[in-house]
This record gives sequence, structure tokens and C-alpha cells, in this order.
Amino acid sequence: MSHFKKSTYSMLLTLLFSTSIHASVNTFYWRDESINPRSFAKDTSDMLPDMGTTASATLSIGQEIQMGDFYVRQMRRSTPIIYDPLLQNYIGELGNKLAASAHSVKTPFHFFIINNSELNAFAFFGGNVVIHSAIFSYSDNESELASVMAHEISHVTQRHLARAIEDQAHAAPLAWVGALGSLILATVSPQAGMAALTSTMAGASQGIISFTQGNEQEADRIGMQVLTTAGYAPQAMATFLQKLGDQSHSSVTPPEMLLTHPLPASRLSDIRNRANQIPAKTLPISQDFLLAKARLMTMYGKEDQSAADAWLVQMQSGGAEERIAEKYGRTIQYFRAGKYAQASEMLQLLIDKSPNNPWFLDVATDIDLAQKHGDRAVSRLEKASAIGSNKSVLQLNLANAYMAVGKNKQAHALLKKYTFAHPEDLNGWDLLSQSAAANGSRDQELAARAETLALKSKLDEAVTLLSQASAMKRADRSEQARYDARIDQLREMQKRFRIYEKG
Repeated sequence: MSHFKKSTYSMLLTLLFSTSIHASVNTFYWRDESINPRSFAKDTSDMLPDMGTTASATLSIGQEIQMGDFYVRQMRRSTPIIYDPLLQNYIGELGNKLAASAHSVKTPFHFFIINNSELNAFAFFGGNVVIHSAIFSYSDNESELASVMAHEISHVTQRHLARAIEDQAHAAPLAWVGALGSLILATVSPQAGMAALTSTMAGASQGIISFTQGNEQEADRIGMQVLTTAGYAPQAMATFLQKLGDQSHSSVTPPEMLLTHPLPASRLSDIRNRANQIPAKTLPISQDFLLAKARLMTMYGKEDQSAADAWLVQMQSGGAEERIAEKYGRTIQYFRAGKYAQASEMLQLLIDKSPNNPWFLDVATDIDLAQKHGDRAVSRLEKASAIGSNKSVLQLNLANAYMAVGKNKQAHALLKKYTFAHPEDLNGWDLLSQSAAANGSRDQELAARAETLALKSKLDEAVTLLSQASAMKRADRSEQARYDARIDQLREMQKRFRIYEKG
């Protein structure tokens, strides 16, 4: 890439707040699109000025949410999102806890993990926050991970992206929307869409960069407030950013995050000073954080597991929580290597102490199904589902186990309830299409596949499958009407999205 293109790409990513400090997807989702998003706002005052509200002259909250929906569907189509139910649940609970501690929340929040070894995180329209998996590897504790997310949440609550568009009012807003959409899709592959971005943004001024440096400082200040209110250690933000600075000094190529989020000494000094004014706190180790990190590094890391091995060795010499994470990571490594006996032996040590832990039950199900012990998995999951707290993860595991032992009707009934409650979870729609096929319900199979396609922005293909499903139910007017109504919804969505596709 030429120097000009690198500079342009860096500038654009800065505009997108790609906090280089990648799903899973966990969302607050409202089904009624007629709901006024302003009803989501908190009627509280910030300790700091709510600068973001000024952007309403250019983009309404409803427009931001609509654009966010469009770009999320595009992102699902072309980005390695990690759709792991356990990780979805973890990042969603953490993100929602932080969002609940923020002021000026005018949109629902959606949290994604992208499988990407580059240090990065970013936020865009409609409360969408994306974390690269590498962030977990570089975070030593949950407070550090939370500091990245709090920073991104603050970009959303302050409406920095909308404000950037308003600040450049001389440019056609829809051209900016198109450029930002292309940029979101180019995040994983920097070469993608570069020609279009360069031509669209050729006239952009240096003012954008200085404007977004102000955004960064504002997101730091408000992010630290969110972090502290949510009960995390405020010093974690400075600690994580210091790691980035140290890495940039020791590496020929600085972290992607520092290309998109400049880290001048003044910014780091300001964060340190603010953190030092808040009493330090010692927090208990988050077992879920350690298990999430172990799962990401061992299940979604590269085939070369040297980094994961080094971390697991470190955990082995730690306290009780670290040793549990080490055993969990080793269990996954054994499972991935097909060493089911060793995996079962090590996992049993964990299950004996915590029989209803969803992290352990999920791997136990994988091991049972790999060894053709589906009945054992069903028995364990049915018992755990009756008393477990993480219903969504256990429901998907149980549905999968039901299908493995031929209980397809039970699986189908469970998955219909699940997809109704979690309409944006691709795992549920994928399993529902499989259970429908196993039950010989061709129309329901097509309808479930259509929902998967719609979530990936393949709306024409989704309409085609639903039309086929509708044609199969001519004798059942109520079912046919249901499919036809969904077709109308998707066609209306196509109309709304057309303007962004043109951009």
C-alpha cells in the first residue's frame, strides 16, 4: 500500500474509532421496529458534558440504529465473527454491565468478538461494539478488557461518529455513510474497498484527525467514569494502554490500534492522572474471564499453540482460579487433538467441583458426541438445564445432543422457542434448519435458512427461500400467511437498506 493509501486508511479507521488498544455476537434486540429508540435513553445528567447530542441535526438516533443494522449484517457476511455461545454470553454480559453504568444511552448495545490476531476494537452506528480476539490475549484481567469496552461504549454514547459527519457538513452525508460502511467491511482485510474509500475521502481534511483526537480524550474520560461506576479498577485503562506503548517501542510495526488511535504521551499521562485520583481497588479474580481467555486461545487460536501453551504454564503456577483455567484449556487442547480419554479425565476433575458450570458442560457435550455417547450428554444437560443459570448455552447444547440421538422433535420444539427468544443468533437458526430437515419439514427448513441469510445481508436469497416455503403451504393458509408476512418485512428492509448499498 502506498504511503498515501496507508495514511488515508489510518485516518478513516481513526474516524471509525477502531481502538487498536476481532463472533460472537450478543445483543439487546428489540423485535418491534416501530419502537421509538429515544425511549431507551437514560434521563440522567452526565458528570461531563453530553457533547454527542449535537449530532442530531445530521443523523437521528433512529437513522444511526438503521445504519448499524445494515452494517452488522454486512459484517456477518464477510468477517470472521466468533459465534461461540459461551463467548457470546460472556462478552454480552460484560458489555451490558458496563453500558448499564453509562449515561446518555440512546441505543441498544450489541457486542461482537472477531477472530483476529491484530490488537483492535471499534464501535460504530447503533451501539455496535467489536472486540478483536487479540484483546483477550493481551488483557491480564477483566478490568483491562472492560477498560477497552468502556472506551468504545463511550464513543457510542457521545455519538462521535455522527458528530464527525456533522463536522464535515460540507461533504454529502450519504457519501460519508457509504465510505464508513466500506471501511467497516475493510477492517479485517485492509486492501478491501480501498479504491472506493480513497476516491470518496480524497477531499477530507487534516481537521478530521484533530477532531478525533478530541474524541479519544473524551472517550477516555467518560470511559474511566463508566469503568469505575461498574466496579472495575480504573488503573486498568492506563495499564492496558501502557502495554500498547511498550509494544510499539519494541516492534518494527506498531499495533494496529496505535495507527488508528494515536497514543501521545499527553493522553497516557492524562489517563494516569485521572486514575490516580480514584482510590485503587483490589478485585477478586474473574473465573469467567480466565475461562473465556483459555477458550479463545486454545479453541480459536492458530494451529501453533505456543502462545496458549506459555499462558497455560503461567496459569498452572497460579492460584485456584488460574489452575482451573489451565485445566480447562488443556481439556480443549486434548479434545481438538482427538485425545478424548485424556480430555475426559481432566474435565472430570472440573465437573466434580462444579457440575453445572456451562463452560465445562459445553466441552463435556462435545466430547460425548465425538465418542457417540449422546444419551449421556442428553441426561447431563437435561439435569443441568433444570437448575442451571446459563439457559441459552445449555439449550443449544441440549438441542444438539437431542439431534445426535435422533430426538429431532424435541430438538425442533426447543429450537423454535430459542430462535424466538434469540432471533439474531445464527447458532439457533442453523440448528433449527437441521432439526426441521431431520423431521421432514422442508418449509420450516427453508424458512430457518432464510433467517440465516437475512442476518448476513443476503436478503434476495432469503426472500427466494421464503417464497418456496410459502408455495409449499398453500393448503395451510395461516402458515402461508406467516411466510408471506416475513417476505414483506424483508422487502421493506431492502428498501430501507438500498440507500446505503448505493453509498
